[in-house]
Amino acid sequence: MIAANFILIGVFVLLLAIGTPIAVALGLAGAAAVAVGLDLQTVAMIGTNTYTSIAKYPLIAIPLFILTGMVFERSGVAGRLVTFAQAIVGPRRGGLAVVATLVCMIMGGMSGSGPADAAAVATIMIPSMMKAGYPREFSASVIAASASTAILIPPSIALIVYSILVPGMDLRALFAAGLVPGVLAGAAVILPTLILSRRHDFGAQELAERPEFWKSLWQAVPGLLAPVIILGGLRSGLFTPTEAAAVAVAYGFLVGVLIYRKMGWRDVWSVLADSAETSAVIMVIISLAGLFAWAGSTLGAFDHAAQSILAVSDSGLVVLILVMAVLLVAGMILDGVSIYLITLPLLVPIAIAFQWNLTWFGVLMAMNIAIGQFTPPVAVNLMVTARIARVPIEATVPWILWLMLTMGTAMLLVILFPEIALWLPKMLGYRV
Repeated sequence: MIAANFILIGVFVLLLAIGTPIAVALGLAGAAAVAVGLDLQTVAMIGTNTYTSIAKYPLIAIPLFILTGMVFERSGVAGRLVTFAQAIVGPRRGGLAVVATLVCMIMGGMSGSGPADAAAVATIMIPSMMKAGYPREFSASVIAASASTAILIPPSIALIVYSILVPGMDLRALFAAGLVPGVLAGAAVILPTLILSRRHDFGAQELAERPEFWKSLWQAVPGLLAPVIILGGLRSGLFTPTEAAAVAVAYGFLVGVLIYRKMGWRDVWSVLADSAETSAVIMVIISLAGLFAWAGSTLGAFDHAAQSILAVSDSGLVVLILVMAVLLVAGMILDGVSIYLITLPLLVPIAIAFQWNLTWFGVLMAMNIAIGQFTPPVAVNLMVTARIARVPIEATVPWILWLMLTMGTAMLLVILFPEIALWLPKMLGYRV
C-alpha cells in the first residue's frame, strides 16, 4: 500500500511537471496506483468508477451554466452591461476600471466561470481602457482579478462541484454563502484600483459625459434579470439548481435571439458547439479526478496525509493557515474545479476533525482559489486577459501584488468572522 501511495502522488506530480494535461495526469496516476496496490478484481472497477464520477444528476448544471454564459456573451449582454455600469460610475479617475469590475461581477452571476468571465469582459473593456489612458498591464490585471469573483458569486461551477463531493451539502446554502464574500472580493479589487488610478493619473482621457441612466438601464434589464431569475427561483423553491441552469439557458436564448436579435441560427449552432467543447473538457477532468480520488481513498493515501497534517499542530488556526497556503500555491497552477476534486478527499476529514463549518470552509476555499486565478505563474484568468491585452504575464506583477494584498485581506476577514459568509444562508433558512 505504501508503494502504491507513492506511485499515486509521484506519477501525478511527474506528469504535471512534464506538461501533461491535468485530466490525463489524474487518470494515469490513479490507474497506476490501483494496478500496483490492489487485486485484479478491484482493477477491473477502474472503468466503472471513472464513469460513476460524472453519472450524477447535479453535474448536469455545469454544462448548462457554461452554455448560459456563452449565450449571454455572444448576445451582446456584456456590452449593454458596460454602458449601464458607466452610467452608474460616471466619468472619474479609475471609472472604467470600476466599470470592468462591476461587469465582471454581474457576468459571473451568469456563467459561474472565471476564465469565461475574463474573456468576455476583457474583449470589450481593454480597448476602451487603453484609449482612456490605462496601461495594458494594469487593465489585464484588474479584469483578471475581477473575474475571479465568478468562483464565489452564484452560480459558481466550483461550488457546484464542492456540493457534490461533500456529503449532505446544500447547494442553495453554498450559493447564498458565496454572495457576500463575492461582493467583498469585488470591493477588494475596486479599492486599490481607484487609489492606483488616482496616484498614476490613469483614465485621464475618459469620456466627459456619462450615458443616460434610464436608457442604459432599460437596455441592460434583460441581462440584469438573469441572476435574479436564477437566485429567485432557487430561493422560492420553484426549481432545483439543475433546473435553474436549464431555465437560464432558455432565458439566454430568448434574450439573444428574440430580444436583442444578436444571434442567428448559425450563431446558435456555434454557441452550442463551443459550450459542448468546454463542457467536455471539464467533464473529462471530473471523471478522471474521480478515479484519482477513489484510488487515494481505497489505498489510504488521503487518510495518511490528513493524519500527517493533523499531527503538525493541535491548533485549528495553525492548520487552517497551512491549508490556505497549500491551496494558494495550488491555485497558481491549477484551475478551481481541479483543486476541489484533488484536495477535498484530503481536506474534508481535517475540516471535520476541527469542527469547521463545511459551508464556510467551501466558501473560504473558493476565495483562496480566486486569488490563485490571477496570481502568476499560471493564473488562468490572467493568462486570458494578458493574451487579449497582448502583454507578458510578468509585466502585470507590480499591479497584481496590490490586488493580491487586498483580496487576501478580504479572505482574512472571512476567516476571522465566519458570519460574513454564513449570515445570509441562515437568514434565508438554509441548513449550514
